Amino acid sequence: MIFERGHFKTNKFINLNESVRETRTFSKSKVEYKTTVFISHKHSDLDDQEEAKGILELFEDLGAKVYIDSMDNKMPDETSGETALRIKDVIKYTKKFVLVATEKAIESYWCNWELGIGDTHKYIENIAIIPIKDKGEYDFKYKGNEYLQIYPSIDFEDGTNRYLTSKQLIPRGYYVCKPRNKDGIRIITPLKDWLNK
Repeated sequence: MIFERGHFKTNKFINLNESVRETRTFSKSKVEYKTTVFISHKHSDLDDQEEAKGILELFEDLGAKVYIDSMDNKMPDETSGETALRIKDVIKYTKKFVLVATEKAIESYWCNWELGIGDTHKYIENIAIIPIKDKGEYDFKYKGNEYLQIYPSIDFEDGTNRYLTSKQLIPRGYYVCKPRNKDGIRIITPLKDWLNK
């Protein structure tokens, strides 16, 4: 599934300031009891505060501590080598890496660089892509289809599909889906279980 923009918008009150505070105090020197997640994104994509809140809500509701570099006050004002070193350190430190793969993020040198760092330090078991397309766009026109052939993606099951082997309904919720194997089968793991692996 490729999500449309707006899918993650939330009407719930999310204290974005609390999430920002947690990001601003994000440090590998602290003992963490929550799974840490680095969210790679194109900064202009998070200009939509409701979409950003929804993505934060998804992970925080599952008990994860989220790091978003655009909210990190330890980042220099001007992009520099120091910026790259900070991002590299945080990617290495966090347990999971998630790319919010919008069209802009796929075209971004920074997002692709971050994905490369994540790939080096996390690889398949700890990386996931959230594919997001513009409203009304056809899935086949989504520029990130090659990412979906390489990396696991986050998907939403609505409760109407069945597992191939048991024929039981797949419960409604978010899942991490590995790319289809040579037999065309995709293996899915509930997002909460993936975060806790």
